[in-house]
Formats: sequence, structure tokens, C-alpha cells
Amino acid sequence: MSRYRVVGAEAECEPGSNGLVLRNLLGITDPEEMANVEQGLLRQLYQVVLSDRACQDRLTTALLTSWHSRWLENIYTWAGAERTVNVSKDGFLFAPARFIPDLLLEFQQQQLDVLTPCRPTSIDELLYALSSVHVELILIHPFREGNGRIARLLCDVMAFQAEIGPLDYTEWDRSPDDYFAAIQAGHGRDLEPMKQLFRRVLSGAD
Repeated sequence: MSRYRVVGAEAECEPGSNGLVLRNLLGITDPEEMANVEQGLLRQLYQVVLSDRACQDRLTTALLTSWHSRWLENIYTWAGAERTVNVSKDGFLFAPARFIPDLLLEFQQQQLDVLTPCRPTSIDELLYALSSVHVELILIHPFREGNGRIARLLCDVMAFQAEIGPLDYTEWDRSPDDYFAAIQAGHGRDLEPMKQLFRRVLSGAD
């Protein structure tokens, strides 16, 4: 948590967790236990989302918010809410909280309305679509926590729309520095590093 400078309910840690677990409705203080609970609920969310016929249509920011709420509502009071604090990682500042509503509107209009449902006619189109939505959502960072996992779920839904199926992000997890560098490059409008990361993921899906 030390990489974040935040105040209020979104910043509070669970008493007895040594600052390692955010304040939660379950009273969990062990980081590993919390990780397991979140992962288990995420698997349940995937089952619901990927079987939802609505996910074959154009996607919306409201839908993403509903995913976040459904996933974490039994753990955190701020599940499904836009963050109200500024967050950064290793000196890299994500979008200021006050801009999030406008940025989500732009994300809807410029990414989701244009790129979903995802029906690419070439691998290049698919790489652009996945890279564009993933980078933009991460840069906006609309939620207090869980942005990366929601961004992956979004790309998995798009992959389903493209009749590919869920993606395996194992290699990303092995090379977090490459992933973070790709996000930073995307901030400068260079999507090539992220396209290369998705190309590796898609190669593993063949």
C-alpha cells in the first residue's frame, strides 16, 4: 500500500493487518487470505459475465462498473464506485480523480463504442482493439483497486466476441516490468509495446 498516497475510507487498512490489507467487510487481516477470497470471487464473476448474452453486444462503462461491484461488493464498501483519491505507482501518476467521469465518457465514445463488439477482420485489428482499451482503462484507473483485473476481464470478453476465448496472461505476470513499461508507453500514445504483449498472449492461445 505504500505506493499510494490516499486519505479516507478508500485508504484505510484493516486493523491488525500491519497496513497490508485494506479495510474490509470481512475483517480479513492476512494478505494471502484476502488474495484467495478476491480470486475466488473473480472466478465466479467470470462464469457470470462470459455466459451473459449482453456481453456479445457493445460494451459500456456502466457494465464495467457493475462487474467491479458484483465482484467486490461483499468485501469493500467502495466496490463499484469511482475512486475519489489520486493514486500512483513508482512515481507514475494515474489520471487525477477529478477527471475520471469525463475520461470514462471519452473511453465510452472513443474506445468501447468504436471497438466493441469486437469483430476484427485481421490480427492487427484485434491487437489494436485489445491494446487500446486495455491501456486506456488502466491509465484512467477508475477504481480504488482491481483495475488490472477488470481490464483483463474486458479484454477476455472482447476475445470471446472475436471467437478466440479467454486469454492466458501468465507471461505478463512473469514480466511485470515489461507490462508496466507498455502502460507507460501507451501514455505517450505508443501502443506497440502493448501490442507485442498481446501478440504473445494470442500466440499462447493458438
